[in-house]
Amino acid sequence: GNYYNQGEIRKKELEQSCFLLGIPASNVTVIDHRDLPDNPAVEWDTQLLAAFVLKHIEANNINLVVTFDAGGVSGHANHISLYTALRYKYCCFEIFILFPCLGCRVLLLESVNLFRKYISILDVFFSCLLPGDALFVLTEEETEQARRAMRCHHSQLLWFRHLYMLFSRYMMINSLRLL
Repeated sequence: GNYYNQGEIRKKELEQSCFLLGIPASNVTVIDHRDLPDNPAVEWDTQLLAAFVLKHIEANNINLVVTFDAGGVSGHANHISLYTALRYKYCCFEIFILFPCLGCRVLLLESVNLFRKYISILDVFFSCLLPGDALFVLTEEETEQARRAMRCHHSQLLWFRHLYMLFSRYMMINSLRLL
């Protein structure tokens, strides 16, 4: 994206972050399309985005997609658009048949309320008690690796994101549901 005209900077930050997470640059795809602007207030075109996602799934023989749920974790319109596009493709009759044939499943990252979002590791109690399809709890070492990867995104590290890295359950606990 090119939010605040930082497209090239953000692309490099993403590549550096992925490298720290062990994801090779050849596995990173950046879509730069004028109708899909990087902007937390803009909802992307569902059909256009769904077409990009399905093409990528097919071209790379992907069997699992992890994306946001309808809340987008933070209400970010671009995040919600990803959910909407996948739901559209997954629930569309012809594609509903195609996704299982491709062997592709979709997991949605659960959006939680503000209290749970910022109680850090203490949310593990709620997450274990509530129903879900997958629960990931990172070790201390994995959490630090996630923080290092997040720090690569210098252009987005505003004061509140430093607090996010310290207190957000998403840095160490992620609960997901199947679409």
